Amino acid sequence: MKNQKRTTIYDIAKKLNINASSVSRALTNGMNVSEATRQLIVKTAKELNYKQNSLASNLRKGQNQTIGVVVPRINQNFFADVIAGIEEVTYQEGYNLIICQSNESYEREVKCVNTLINQHVSCIIISISADFEDGQHLKNAMDQGIRLIQFDRVADNLDTFKVLNDNEQASEEAVSHLIAQGYKRIALLEGPQNLNIFKQRKAGYLAALKKHGYPVLPELIKENAWTKELGAEATSALLNLPDRPDAIFASTSDFSALGVLEVATKMGLNVPNELGVCGYSNEAFTEITSPSITTIDQYSMSMGKTIANLYFQNMLSDQVNVVPKIVSIKPKLIIRSSTQRYSI
Repeated sequence: MKNQKRTTIYDIAKKLNINASSVSRALTNGMNVSEATRQLIVKTAKELNYKQNSLASNLRKGQNQTIGVVVPRINQNFFADVIAGIEEVTYQEGYNLIICQSNESYEREVKCVNTLINQHVSCIIISISADFEDGQHLKNAMDQGIRLIQFDRVADNLDTFKVLNDNEQASEEAVSHLIAQGYKRIALLEGPQNLNIFKQRKAGYLAALKKHGYPVLPELIKENAWTKELGAEATSALLNLPDRPDAIFASTSDFSALGVLEVATKMGLNVPNELGVCGYSNEAFTEITSPSITTIDQYSMSMGKTIANLYFQNMLSDQVNVVPKIVSIKPKLIIRSSTQRYSI
């Protein structure tokens, strides 16, 4: 079945043998069109199944009720919930979302942002990719009058609105919990240190060790172990050390923690008695693994609503000099079986 051609104002004008400009004025309640002509044009538009091009209409009015969202991966629970939170607010405000994913590629992220610029969105909400290089593409968007909100993973050198989790405090709390459960050699799976969130989570890990008088052991810190596969690979190396860790904090994600759990199970280690496992993000599967995984809930749905409200309450104006601000959200440690040696 062939796709039908979209009806335009020129099709209506041709059918009625009038000027397209008259059709346009009639459909937008413009001046210099008689009421009889207006009614005839509206009737004909319905008959031809005419749909107004809202983007073009908004651009003529100097506005566009569309917001672009760029995330590293749509299929992660955290980002999916943030998007859902944003959409819940934007829908109530009559705004549409265009959602893009960078797939952790800086090159693709730049293309996504340029596409949104060309779509003349009113705001871009972004969490940057793992191999982020510089923010020129984001500066280009701002230079063209597009509002910018960064969340979770942000470029610190860009002076924009930011919505962040208190990653350092959450990580310190998680490691302190492991120490309270009697773990002595706590390993860290860390993410790319060019990203603010992973630097902060490592800082929280180090702060907890210092607070409780534990030494920092470089052999227990594994770089870039931020996927299930990389988490499993790092865990194999850690558990084959002569003096292996008795707990692993997968500060990168719950997917890394799942990799830890799988390796520990294959090696016949009892979790949590012989090895404690803590993840980050509260992915849905963490409740149903055996044992269930201790993790950190980032209140992602609430974060999405906060982001959207930030736009509508602080940025939806003609003011050029809106002072950017940083909004911090405190995550919550969720203690489950994978770290619970003792009852709490």
